[in-house]
Formats: sequence, C-alpha cells, structure tokens
Amino acid sequence: MNICVFSGSSGGRRDSYRNAATALGRALAARDIGLVYGGAQVGLMGAVADAVLADGGSAIGVIPESLAAVEIAHKRLTELKIVTTMHERKADMAARSTAFIALPGGIGTLEEMFEVWTWSQLGIHAKPVGLLNVDGYYDALLAFLDHTSSEGFVKPLHREMLLTDTDPGSLIDRLLATEVPVAKKWVEP
Repeated sequence: MNICVFSGSSGGRRDSYRNAATALGRALAARDIGLVYGGAQVGLMGAVADAVLADGGSAIGVIPESLAAVEIAHKRLTELKIVTTMHERKADMAARSTAFIALPGGIGTLEEMFEVWTWSQLGIHAKPVGLLNVDGYYDALLAFLDHTSSEGFVKPLHREMLLTDTDPGSLIDRLLATEVPVAKKWVEP
C-alpha cells in the first residue's frame, strides 16, 4: 500500500512545515505504508522522503526529466522513475497510490491535489484525498471551498470528500478508513 504525498519543493518560511513533513514520513513508515511523491530531494518533498527512508520505509519518486536537475532528483530512494511529462508523472503517481495527502505547498501542490480530488468527484477513482493543515496553512482555502459548496458549485458530499487534519497519523488513519462516496457530480438547479 502506498500513499501519494504532494508538497512543496520549497521548505516554506516556518520550521513547522518541515517538521510536519518529517512527522508524516515517520507516520507512513510506522504503518508500513510506502510513499509515492514527486521525486525531489529538496524542500518538503525531500523532508518527507528522508523521514520515510530513515525509518526503514519505502519511498518511490516520480519526476519528469525536465525537473530532475532543477528539483534535484533524490538519489537514495527505493525507486526513482524519470518520466517525460508532468501528465505522465501525475498518472503514474496516482496509479501507484491508495490515497493522497497534500502538505503545504504552492501552485503545483494545489494543482495535483485538485486534480486527484476531481478524479474522485467524477468517479475516475475512489481514492480518498486529504490536506495536512499545518499551522492553519489551508484555513483560507478551506473557507473558500465551503463557500463554493454554499454557493451551489460543489455538492456538500463532494466537499466533504476532502479530509482535513492537523495530525499526520490521524489523517492517514482517517484516509484509510474512508470509503469515497460515488454520487453524480453535477449540481441540480
């Protein structure tokens, strides 16, 4: 079993972000759950992979050749797969994973998380998605997502599909216990 983690190639401004990435990596290894992630050794991406590996876990990185040098591909992974495109990267990561977690990150992290959440909403897969909300990093986004639901653009059922927690172990346990509901995507007028 693997969980895919989306996270920043930067470490962010707070030590708590790196600490959370490390705690998430340790929690995955402690549960014998493999990590699938973007394959870099820098930022939060590298921190979560290093923690998994330090605790004897499996870490699989998938990185496009165009980013292998820029994001500095991690050389000590259980497996490093270099692919041609970002689309290939995301499809490969999703195929290898049972669930998804987004740590703090930027546009790429958000794009990856929204894509797999959309795939759940559309019934392309039935894999749960969660946000690790470190020091309120995602509070404003979560408020906006609640707004999208209250305004009739996202069904409450689909909004609730995105799990949120502040504790890495708790989030993992909730993801593994979640059955993703299957419901028609389109909101009726």
